[in-house]
Amino acid sequence: MDQQVEQVRELLKLHQTGADQQLAQLNIADQARLLAELKPAERQHRFEQLQRPVEVFEYLPLHQQLQLTASLSLEELVTLLDAMHSDDFIDLYKQLPLSVQQQLLGKLSAQSCQVLKVLHAYPEETAGALMSSDYLTLPPELSMNEAIETLRDIAGNHDTLYLIYIVDVQQHLLGVISLRQIIQALPTATIAEVMTKEVIYGTVDEDQEKIARTLAYYDFIALPIVDTSKKLVGIVTYDDAMDIAEAESTEDFQKAGAVSPLDQHSIKTVPILSLYKKRVFWLVLLVFGSLLSSFGIAKYEDIIAEHIVLVFFLPLLVGSGGNAGSQSATLMVRALATGDVQFSDWFRLVGRESLVALCLGLTMACAVSILGYIRGDLMVAVVLAISMTGIVLLGCLIGMSLPFILNKLKLDPASASAPLVTSICDASGVVVYLFVASRLLF
Repeated sequence: MDQQVEQVRELLKLHQTGADQQLAQLNIADQARLLAELKPAERQHRFEQLQRPVEVFEYLPLHQQLQLTASLSLEELVTLLDAMHSDDFIDLYKQLPLSVQQQLLGKLSAQSCQVLKVLHAYPEETAGALMSSDYLTLPPELSMNEAIETLRDIAGNHDTLYLIYIVDVQQHLLGVISLRQIIQALPTATIAEVMTKEVIYGTVDEDQEKIARTLAYYDFIALPIVDTSKKLVGIVTYDDAMDIAEAESTEDFQKAGAVSPLDQHSIKTVPILSLYKKRVFWLVLLVFGSLLSSFGIAKYEDIIAEHIVLVFFLPLLVGSGGNAGSQSATLMVRALATGDVQFSDWFRLVGRESLVALCLGLTMACAVSILGYIRGDLMVAVVLAISMTGIVLLGCLIGMSLPFILNKLKLDPASASAPLVTSICDASGVVVYLFVASRLLF
């Protein structure tokens, strides 16, 4: 399959006759991937030749979907939106210009308007904004034979036929039953007798990342979403949860590098000015953070002038503290993100981290003290050994504690990025090193 994709990619690059026919033979996801690699004008041309345009369209990144819709007439856009799955439809609709949204309201199908009414009002980053209305429900009193006949009538193009949710006349969630259970049960048995009554569900105001973790933990293919009165209002499917998990992971990686999230853009397509704005704030802030190191050096100018050899080891020591702190911060940010640890675990983790950091610091102290003795004398070696141990211990404690502090303040722990932790550890490392030197060498 990869070889076939590469062949079609070459045909598209060379604008060969027959490229459209070869493209149409690929899987929908592969078609979308190849279209995403094209320039906007070329992508538009190839999209117009597709045999199943809506299915391919839903696989494209959101910013490319918006580019394609810009060239469509209002009637073509209505047809496209009406054919899309509800969650993809809502995501695109929210990004359209307000004037276009207003024009669409009077032309969309009744089903699409109902989707808008139910899903559009929920805030971003919540389960309500992620969920889909593409699900099936049945009443509990039907027999298995009646359920199968009903499903034949209402299934239509639903992709989520594998799970059917059981509701009463007010749409309260009563249970869930799988298509396998319906087929395997006695034909005369009722849904109420076979269905699973203890249903794991999410609520509309839950964070999307928590919903994704719930799906992964229980290994569900879909999770029902209810409102405050436990009425079923939508579902979140596993593929949507995977998209959220990937997006959250990407955002955390970007924050860990002191870069504001790039939203819907790829690094290849994000505008230069936007990329500059996403990166400049933290870099400027960290410049001023680095001044703390300079203040520390200025305070101990006399000891540095008296023992110039100390300068040789300064980058080594403060860099080790920053590296140790970054390791601890990375471990804690990930543990908090996955729910592996809570704020209440901080006291216990401090003890564990202190022990590990002490072992790391002593090991590194042995190595650096040898260099200190060769480069200076015995007292310089002692200063380096004590400083290295203290700096690594302090760096690890700062690195592991900062994510907890940010989390307690309702801030994103991922903001405890490597550059931020390194800047703090550098400044504290300079002070520890020169303080120890001032006490032992004077």
